[in-house]
Amino acid sequence: MSATTLPQPTESCTIPVTGMTCAACSGRVQRSLERAEGVHSANVNLMTGAATVAYDPAVTSPGQLVETIRGTGYGAELPVAGESGEALLDTQDAARAEEMRELRRKLGLSAVVALLLFPIEALLGGSTAGRYAQLALTLPVAGWAGRHFYTRAWSAFRHHGADMNTLIAVGTGAALVYSAAVTLFAGWFAASGVEPHVYFEAVVWIIGLVLLGNLLEARAKGRTSGAIRRLIGLRPDTARVLRDGTETEVPLAALRPGDEIVVRPGERVPADGTVLDGTSYVDESMLTGEPVPVPKREGDRLVGATLNRNGALRVRVDRVGADTVLSRIIRLVQQAQGSKAPIQRLADRVSAVFVPVVLSLAVATFVIWFDFGPAPAYLHALVSAVTVLIIACPCAMGLAVPTAVMVATGRGAELGVLIKGGEPLERSGAIDTVVFDKTGTITEGRPAVQAVHAVSGGPVADERELLGFAAAAERLSEHPLGEAILEAAAREGVAFGPADGFESRTGQGVLGAVLGRRVAVGNAALLRELGVDATPLAARADEVATRGRTPVFVAVDGALAGLIAVADPVKPASAEAVARLEAMGLETVMLTGDAERTAESVARSVGIGRVLAQVPPDRKLEEIRRLQAEGRTVAMVGDGLNDAPALAAADVGIAIGTGTDVAIEAGAVTLMRGDPRGVVTAITLARRTLRVIRQNLFWAFVYNVIGIPIAAGVLYPAFGLRLTPAMAAAAMAVSSVSVVSNSLRLRRFTPGDRG
Repeated sequence: MSATTLPQPTESCTIPVTGMTCAACSGRVQRSLERAEGVHSANVNLMTGAATVAYDPAVTSPGQLVETIRGTGYGAELPVAGESGEALLDTQDAARAEEMRELRRKLGLSAVVALLLFPIEALLGGSTAGRYAQLALTLPVAGWAGRHFYTRAWSAFRHHGADMNTLIAVGTGAALVYSAAVTLFAGWFAASGVEPHVYFEAVVWIIGLVLLGNLLEARAKGRTSGAIRRLIGLRPDTARVLRDGTETEVPLAALRPGDEIVVRPGERVPADGTVLDGTSYVDESMLTGEPVPVPKREGDRLVGATLNRNGALRVRVDRVGADTVLSRIIRLVQQAQGSKAPIQRLADRVSAVFVPVVLSLAVATFVIWFDFGPAPAYLHALVSAVTVLIIACPCAMGLAVPTAVMVATGRGAELGVLIKGGEPLERSGAIDTVVFDKTGTITEGRPAVQAVHAVSGGPVADERELLGFAAAAERLSEHPLGEAILEAAAREGVAFGPADGFESRTGQGVLGAVLGRRVAVGNAALLRELGVDATPLAARADEVATRGRTPVFVAVDGALAGLIAVADPVKPASAEAVARLEAMGLETVMLTGDAERTAESVARSVGIGRVLAQVPPDRKLEEIRRLQAEGRTVAMVGDGLNDAPALAAADVGIAIGTGTDVAIEAGAVTLMRGDPRGVVTAITLARRTLRVIRQNLFWAFVYNVIGIPIAAGVLYPAFGLRLTPAMAAAAMAVSSVSVVSNSLRLRRFTPGDRG
C-alpha cells in the first residue's frame, strides 16, 4: 500500500531585523532561515527590514527563528503580542527617526574633522606634528562615527559571511592602520626608504560620504511609507460612545464590538458598524472612489474612516482595530511592500557572490600594482585595493527592486488599486490579454426588469401572474437576475409565496414548486434540458438579446409561460477602459454565462471584439486555461466571488469590488473602486514599475562593471587616470541615492500616465 503524503501545517510570522545594510546582508539572513528546520519559505526584505517566514509550528517557533537570525550576526526581536500593524509602523518610524538622528550626529563629526584636516595639511604638511594631529582627529571618526562598520564586518566574519560593511571596514581599516603605523614608526619607515605618506583624510572622507549615503537612504525609506501613513490618517482619534444614555468621548483604542456610538455630520466613522437609528449620506470615496455620497439608514453597514455628510447616526460597532476593513487594507499594503518580485532573484544571486568576488579582485589589484606598478609600488597597490573595495559596495543593487515595489504598491493603494506584492506586480506588467466578466465588471451588476411577456393562452393568466411565479421561484436565488425579478415584483405590488423544492442549476436557472405548480426560470438551455419548447418566444428573445438585454424564460408545469427581459446597464467608464487597454496593445475578451446575442451586444457597445458566451462559472476556469495554452499571459477581471476559480487560474486575478470582505481578499490585485478603468491603472502602474526596476538594475550593474575596473587602475597605463578612495566613496553614495530617487518618481504616477 502506498504512503499518503499529508500536507504540512503552515503558519507565518514577520520578524523585524536590524543591522542589514545591503543585499548581501538580507541574502545571508534569508539563506540561514531557509536552511532552518521546519521553515517552508522565507523572504527577507532589505527595504522594510523584516523577515516573513512560513514555518511548521510542530517543528519550530518564532522564538527559534529569532535565534536563527541572531546567529547570522543581525538583531531580531519578536513584535509585541497583540501589536497592531499601525503600532508596529509607529515603532519602525520611531526607530528610523532615532537612526537618522544618530547618522546626523556621526555625519556632523565627520564633516567637522574633514574640514579641520585641510588647514592642518596646508600648515603642517607631512611633518610629524601634522601626522599626529591628523591621527588624533581621525580616531574619533573611525572609533565612533564609523564604529558600526567595523563591528558589523567582524560579526559577519565570525559567522562566515561578508557584506557591505566588510568592504568599507577592510578599505578604511587598511588605510587607517597603514597611516597610523607611518605616524608612530616614521623612523623605521624612513630607514627602509619608504616615504611617510598618510591617508587619514581618505578615511574620514570615506566614512563621511558613506554616512551621507546612509542618511539619504534612510530619509527615502521614510518617504516610501507615506501611503500607509495617509491611510492611517483617515481614521479619527476618538469616538462618541453612548453609555447610560450619555455621550462619552473615548480614544479609538477603547472601542469594543457591541458599543453604540454617535456619528455627527462632518465626522468620520470610527469603526465598522451597523446603523441603528438615523439617516444620512456617507462619503465612501476613500474606499470606493465613487464621488456621490451613499444614502444610509437603519440596518445599513458602515465602514470605518468614511465621512458622514449631513445627518446624525446611531451606530452599533461590529469590528474594531485590526479587524476593520481599513486595517485589513493597510495590512495588505504592508505585506505587499515587504514582498519580493521574481526579478529580485537576479539581484539576490549576484549579491550572494558579489562581496567575495570583490575581495578577490581587491587582492588581485594589490598584487598587480605591487608587482608591476610605478614606485612607490606598495603605496599604489594599497590605494588601488582600497578604492576597489569602496566603490564596489552593493547598496544600489540591494535597493534596486524593493524600493520600486514599495513605492509602487503604496501609490497603487492611494489610487484604489491593491497590488498584493512584488510577484503580481511583475506579472501584471507582462499581461497581453485581459478577460472581463460581464456582470458587475463591464456592467453595473444591478440588473432591472425592462419588460414582461406572457404567452397568449399559456399556463398563466397575465404578466402579473407570470412575474409572481418567477419571483417566488427566484426567492432563494442569489443571482443578480433573480434579484432584479424580485425587485420588479415588489415594485409592481405583485404578491408571491414561498417556493418548495428549490433547485439551482449553475449557469442555467432555478426550479421550484409554487402553489403546487412546477416552475422553471432560466435561459434557453434550461428549457431544452427540461424538454420545454421555447420556439413561440424565439423571435422575441432574439429581439431582446439584440438590444443588449437578457431574455429570462419562465415555464410552468412543463409548458412555456413567458419571457422576462432584464437589462444590466453598462458602466459609463467601460468603453473608455477597453479603448485604453486596446491602445496599450492588449487584447480584450468578455467571458459570461449570458446568451451569445446578449453578450455580443454588450461587447459591441464597449468595443470588445472577442466574446466567450454561455460559459457557466465552473467552466470559466477552462476558458482561462485555454487562452493560456495559446501562449497568452492572461488577466481575469471579475467580482471576486463566483469568479474565484478563474481569478486563481489566471496569471493575474483582478477582483473588482467596493471594499467588501470578499473583494479585499480575492485576486492578486483588488480594485477598491468599482471602476473598470482601475484595470488600466493597475497594468500601467505595473509596466511603469518594471521599467523603473530595470533601470535601477541596469545602472546598479553598470556602475559596478565600469567603476571597479577604473578603481583598479585600468585607465592608468594609457591616460594616467586613477580614482582616490574618497572619490570612490562619493560615487558609491551617489549610486545608491540615484536608485532610490528613481524609484521615488513612481510617487508621481497618475492614472492618465502611459505605461
